[in-house]
Amino acid sequence: MEFSERLMILRKQAGLSQEQLADRLGVTRQSVSKWESGTALPELVKLISLSEIFGVSLDYLVKDYIEEPESAGEIGTDTVRLEQKVDDLTRYVKESIYSYDSKIRIWGLPLVSIRLGFVRNQRLSWENVARGVFAIGNAAIGVVSLGLVSMGLLSFGCITLGLLALGVIAMGVASLGVVALGGIVFGVCAMGVYAGGVCAVGGKIAVGVAAAARETAVGCDADAANVLLWGSGLSREEVETFLQTHHPDLWKPLLRLFSALGANIK
Repeated sequence: MEFSERLMILRKQAGLSQEQLADRLGVTRQSVSKWESGTALPELVKLISLSEIFGVSLDYLVKDYIEEPESAGEIGTDTVRLEQKVDDLTRYVKESIYSYDSKIRIWGLPLVSIRLGFVRNQRLSWENVARGVFAIGNAAIGVVSLGLVSMGLLSFGCITLGLLALGVIAMGVASLGVVALGGIVFGVCAMGVYAGGVCAVGGKIAVGVAAAARETAVGCDADAANVLLWGSGLSREEVETFLQTHHPDLWKPLLRLFSALGANIK
């Protein structure tokens, strides 16, 4: 019996549809369909997951790919080879992607999705991206996401994209990072409508050591239609009064942030 046939039998015995099995493995239904049709084989880490779901050994899943021994002397050799393969699988899994999707779903997404680990000898695939309400992984997409690369309403990581983004490189409506891009941004290098940082470029307001803006700039080196320069420093009240004069409708929390930033950068 081939792997594809065995997989189909085990799935049906467990009372699972292709879509249900795919959800438990964190893959697409099309992937399961390809495995059962024999046009593709699952990754080693998925074989481990399949053995755990169906309660069978790895030997049971993969032994059809081992040639039948022609003599008793070959049995021991094949057994050793199989044990070596299992050891290789174990080492692979320890160094590979850890996958978890909670059974609780909201809007069709797992409440918690985790994809963590190293991708060995393969490119990062869509199956190795954490996708859920709360997503954690090397790459994560969710309402709240945490990852080396993350995207969501609230995103945290090295490279982030979201409504609120916090990261080394952050892009969002509101973003904070070493390099920050978006609407309201703060960072060492910040570019946005409202920007604050060491080097700040803003469409309306920029506050920083070096600041450039279309309308208002506050800084040691500033360039804009309305400019407030400081030498030895400015008080918070001076910055706040200047910004209120030119932007009377500026959102109060943002006014306080820019005033504090302008007063503290020397």
